[in-house]
Amino acid sequence: MKSSKFNHHSISALPEQNHVNGYKIDHGHVFNDPSVISNGANPVDETPSDGNISEDPDYSDAVLKYINEMLMEEDDLEHTPSMFHDSLALLAAEKSFYDILGEKYPPSPNQHPTCALNQYSDGPNADFTGACTSQSSNSSSDVNNFVESTWIRDPVSEEAEESGRDHSPSGSMRKKNHYRENSDYTEEQRSNKHLASYVEESEQSEMYDKVLLCEPLFHGLHIESNVCDTDEVSQYRTRKKLQQSNGSNRGRLHGKEESIGREVVDLRSLLTQCAQAVASYDIKTANELLKRIRQHSSPYGDGTERSAHYFANALEARLTGTGSTLYTAFTSSSISSADILKAYYVYISACPFANMSSIFINKSILKLADGATRLHIIDFGILYGFQWPSLIQTLSNRPGGPPKLRITGIDFPQSGFRPAEKVEETGRRLANYCKRFSVPFEYNDIAMKWDAIQLGDLKIDRDELLVVNSLYRLENVPDETVTENSPRDAVLNLIKKINPDMFIHGVINGTYNTPFFGTRFRETLFHFAAYFDMFEATVPRADLDRMQFEKEVLGRAVVNTIACEGAERVERPETHKQWQVRIVRARFRQLPLDQEIVNGIRDKVRSHYHKDFIVDEDGNWMLQGWRGRVIHGLSCWKPVQN
Repeated sequence: MKSSKFNHHSISALPEQNHVNGYKIDHGHVFNDPSVISNGANPVDETPSDGNISEDPDYSDAVLKYINEMLMEEDDLEHTPSMFHDSLALLAAEKSFYDILGEKYPPSPNQHPTCALNQYSDGPNADFTGACTSQSSNSSSDVNNFVESTWIRDPVSEEAEESGRDHSPSGSMRKKNHYRENSDYTEEQRSNKHLASYVEESEQSEMYDKVLLCEPLFHGLHIESNVCDTDEVSQYRTRKKLQQSNGSNRGRLHGKEESIGREVVDLRSLLTQCAQAVASYDIKTANELLKRIRQHSSPYGDGTERSAHYFANALEARLTGTGSTLYTAFTSSSISSADILKAYYVYISACPFANMSSIFINKSILKLADGATRLHIIDFGILYGFQWPSLIQTLSNRPGGPPKLRITGIDFPQSGFRPAEKVEETGRRLANYCKRFSVPFEYNDIAMKWDAIQLGDLKIDRDELLVVNSLYRLENVPDETVTENSPRDAVLNLIKKINPDMFIHGVINGTYNTPFFGTRFRETLFHFAAYFDMFEATVPRADLDRMQFEKEVLGRAVVNTIACEGAERVERPETHKQWQVRIVRARFRQLPLDQEIVNGIRDKVRSHYHKDFIVDEDGNWMLQGWRGRVIHGLSCWKPVQN
């Protein structure tokens, strides 16, 4: 366990696998004008909040601007693996290889040496995670062939990269980073840039100001988007036009499609039949059905065709036994953080789930923390910290000044020599954000398996108002179907020991965590079809970042759910009712929903998003969904002490 102060500009470069670290921000020199980062060109409203969401800083704009700040660091992010790709499956695969070799995992208990780096310097570009290998040379070759044939990079993305076009998530052209414009820019210069980047802080601040003073984005039915028309996409469109001209004029309903020979194809039915063939090891029938599905599916088509394409990939991976290897290989060497942030930008612009979750969390915390001078938030699954910029902005406007904010950011360790690198970067960005808003800030980062965290690692001070938050990430913690002593219950027991003033829990309302493959496949198909349908209704088909999100987030989750088993299957959601039973069993009592918050969220969704998004209640859960299907649930809890 190590700690360092933010104003000492030091950080552990090679932390141990179970990492606990932290720093504080010194507000001796800060920006005193919070209007520097305002909603549009108008100053931030400094009147106290009365619970009316419309009078608060725009939550979604705060998140979008925070992502813009991160994208300004693109010189790092384009070489940094995405944090959205969960490392648990990769770690499980590595452990299985050590078990086969008869070695202990990890092989050496010795701690890595540490060295000091400037806190303001960007993280290293190197990807320390190695590519996954199979247990034999023959299977490794098969996997490589499978990846090349099925999971080739989209030509849309490749053309954008080759053209050198640097596009913003909103579709407008952005000035390219001046470090990239010089073709003689060497690796030595890159290294020097990282070691001396703090010298350019004023230049970066100017770039941030240009981004953060932009006009608010419209979160409506359609958004301005990045489009591309490659040869492969053009060929697909030509083929579709030919099929439509030779087919009848009857419409397509529930995944039914008409091809050249007037054959009516129900893709959902074909996928279900193929899953049954895969489950019964009927390889011939499965391959025949996969061939038919591929004739009528494409990553460039409508929502149904795209969904069928990625489910066909998952079924083929399960059929060939390459699901775990394929999934972990993508975790090791897939999309960069910059690209996935652009894709996530489109997702939160078109879909209210993340934005409304942030509103629910932040409004609940603000009401609880009214008058508090010290606030400690323990965030299980902090990722990039998207949910906190709007809270920081609102706290800065509180009458009498903001409280001292302490955030403990917890996430799973990344594979490689720097397991806590991503969590540390999140803390640095949040510290910079707090500095600009004059909010006293302290950050503690923890990168380890959540069930291994001890109470002492959290540095709890009982004089602080304490909130525990976990937003849609506890589903990645193994349950009792994986190990006898459920790590999921162990985390809940830890939260009970923490004894927070409030525990805010967000769940993915999934019914596809079952050992029976047939049932799991059907429920997974229904769940993810809602996402593809949602994108079809809100984002243009040719949008680059929509395609990227569908491939790298939805497609990978489908592969993990359908083609992986055991500890390597990390997508294990439960319904909000199942979570209620589990949390009550851990001796928590559910707090009533704040109707003012829920009604404000419902009004915001109705006025800013597609009409088919829903906000509902079930007991004391706030539910979000699409066209009648519940996808997310949020609730607040408090431990019951003996």
